[in-house]
Amino acid sequence: MTYQISTAKENMLIFLLAAINFTHIMDFVVMAPLNPFMKEALSITTAQFGWLLSVYTIAAGVSGLIGFFFIDRYDRRTAILRLYEGFIIANMMCAIAPGYKYFMFARILAGLFGGVLGGLLLSIVGDVIPLERRGKATGIVMAAFSAASALGIPLGLTLAKQYDFHAPFWLLSGISILVYGFLRVQFPSLQQHISTTESVSPTRMLQQMLQQAAVQKGLVFIFFVMMSGMVVVPFISDYMVNNIGVDKSDLLYIYLFGGLATVVTGPLIGKLSDIFGKQRVYLWGAGLSLPVLYFITVLPPMPMVYIFICSTVFFIVFGARFVPAMTLLTSAVAPQLRGRFMSIASSVQQFASALSVVLAASIIENSSTGSLLYFDWVGMIGVGLTLVCMALSFLVKEVS
Repeated sequence: MTYQISTAKENMLIFLLAAINFTHIMDFVVMAPLNPFMKEALSITTAQFGWLLSVYTIAAGVSGLIGFFFIDRYDRRTAILRLYEGFIIANMMCAIAPGYKYFMFARILAGLFGGVLGGLLLSIVGDVIPLERRGKATGIVMAAFSAASALGIPLGLTLAKQYDFHAPFWLLSGISILVYGFLRVQFPSLQQHISTTESVSPTRMLQQMLQQAAVQKGLVFIFFVMMSGMVVVPFISDYMVNNIGVDKSDLLYIYLFGGLATVVTGPLIGKLSDIFGKQRVYLWGAGLSLPVLYFITVLPPMPMVYIFICSTVFFIVFGARFVPAMTLLTSAVAPQLRGRFMSIASSVQQFASALSVVLAASIIENSSTGSLLYFDWVGMIGVGLTLVCMALSFLVKEVS
């Protein structure tokens, strides 16, 4: 089942999904660069900051599982609008949070809405975009990660330095409200999927899905894909500041250059996935990421120009494996199961992220000067998990 819509409407839909994903991704990725700002402002440790990241992903994982039982019962437009409204409210709560515990509660709320939202976006891509163009479309939607890094994070860091760590969430709330206005006007009604799932109860469908080998392989694959990256990424900014000596004001350039580079390479990698095959391109990207993933955790003090080069290469290879991995995942099950499957997959990703952050935070220690110890151990874990992912990719087959 693929929705039949005009090229113009397809392009508009991809744009809207990318805009939603930009705000959704920015909400998550802006947290890691704010690490040194929040640790200072809230007087918290690396482990406590790790929990701020983890509670979001745990909440997102739980909501994704809950979403499985209702997500395919509703018009995609209705589901998107309701979830996005809750997402906006949660971010406004982050913007006014007076302390650590209140902020943690707001992050839990953001995760509850974001967890279902993330999986729904990719299921819509799978519903609407034909297989021969799905890689390119996924690359564009996932380029929101790059755009959030290139635009959202630098703006957020500038505001955090000028004001405090709340300011980026005011920015995000404003952008989200603007995107919501476009959704109300332009997002189409998508109901064709509903009739294909009404005859089977969600509980029974969950049992049936989890018994399918394709589903099991896809979920295990994406679990390790997320762990292999998220075990390292959230602590890079802290390492840059405290171990390499990067000034907090220069962090924005690291994410700006890296994000701009992947805005270009993300859609290109998606197109290459359509041409050469999603699994093959994933293997290329994952293989290239192995040395880079470790090197970023042992980077010594050096001139800023070299730091920018190293971090930009890291962003590129990180996207080079993530875009084809997600494209492969969206094609791993039959269309009538895709919405619920992606809801489960989103939960699995969030639980994997939470576990990886907790794992890394339990290994990393702060020296008396604030520098991170044993970050290289985390890098080696990331490399090992990536090798596991490369092996698992052979088990994930495209269905439609």
